Amino acid sequence: MTENYSPKNNSNPTKNNPSESSVENQANIDLDALASTKSEEKVSIASNGQLIWWRFRKNKMAVISLFILVIVFAIILFPDFFANQNSEKTNAREAYIPVQSLHFFKDGKPDLWVDKVEGQRNPKTLGMEWVVKEGESVDVKFFGKGMKWKFLFWETERHLITPSDPNTRVFLLGSDRMGRDQFSRLMYATQTSLTVGLVSVLLSVFLGVLLGGISGYFGGMTDMVIQRLIEILNSIPYVPIWMAMTAALPRQWSAEQRFFAITVILSLLGWTTLGREVRGKFMSIREEDFILSAELIGCSKWRIIMKHMVPTFLSHIIATGTLSIPAMIVNETSLSFLGLGLRPPAISYGVMLQEAQNVQTMAKAPWLMLPGLVLVINVLMFNLIGDGLRDAADPYSK
Repeated sequence: MTENYSPKNNSNPTKNNPSESSVENQANIDLDALASTKSEEKVSIASNGQLIWWRFRKNKMAVISLFILVIVFAIILFPDFFANQNSEKTNAREAYIPVQSLHFFKDGKPDLWVDKVEGQRNPKTLGMEWVVKEGESVDVKFFGKGMKWKFLFWETERHLITPSDPNTRVFLLGSDRMGRDQFSRLMYATQTSLTVGLVSVLLSVFLGVLLGGISGYFGGMTDMVIQRLIEILNSIPYVPIWMAMTAALPRQWSAEQRFFAITVILSLLGWTTLGREVRGKFMSIREEDFILSAELIGCSKWRIIMKHMVPTFLSHIIATGTLSIPAMIVNETSLSFLGLGLRPPAISYGVMLQEAQNVQTMAKAPWLMLPGLVLVINVLMFNLIGDGLRDAADPYSK
């Protein structure tokens, strides 16, 4: 008796036909080479801005920080929209109300509400204590109507979050010793502190590029005078000179006048580092062929500096300026916290943190330290963006 044998079925046909496998591998190699060629061509014709953006977006933390920065800029432009009540409205009976947590669901259904709190007199200390009333809540809503506010020629009553009952006050971040809403005050403080930091850095960058460029391009006596000025400014401790200059401001000045003065003081003392960096860069490129060509065709000194020399390291200037913003914000906050910077009725992080200067207040109302936490987040955000820009400044580096 004979047995019939049949060849086993092979699930992989390429083993039976090695020529097909080689053709498929060659096709994959060709596609990869083609994709690589197209990618190289795309990079070769891309502008400097595109190359920086492509490299920047690979840094996930920097991209997240950039998204947060967009929200922060919205707060700077429209603080009245985010604030749900008048930041200067006081009521001693509503002092030190704790944070009223925001909830998005009730009984398993979407609903926006906050905890309702009630004040009770402590029989021993006779102090007011606020407790959450179980089973009771205060309804709030998005884009509701509240106090009127105006932006340029546009007037509206809409706010991000408002209580459903216009006669009810809610304190999303608690209240201070005068019964003022911390959330609304924090919106205005963000506008003030970050505006001081941004404007100070812009002025510092302008002075650094201008004076550093003049020093590096012209050299000679001009270079010596500017460098001696930088050395004098760097030899003076910053904190004492800031304190002395701000303390010398007239006490009768308005909040706007002090705001302008603090901004100028911070910028006058913050340009020296960038000025020396710009000087060194100008000294290294002023003998390059493209600078000589610009001079031969009759370009003015100012055009050579601003149109030919500054753009060669503009990305570095942007990264340096971004990393300088946190320092300016911290400096303003420190001066205001010590009572030497902005003063009430101006609202800044430092002014708000003055409410938490003693341990007793911090133990009773720890939410008064929230402006410090927001300050840390802002500083971290700008540092991450600055690091991302610094890494992306050289798009061809790996």
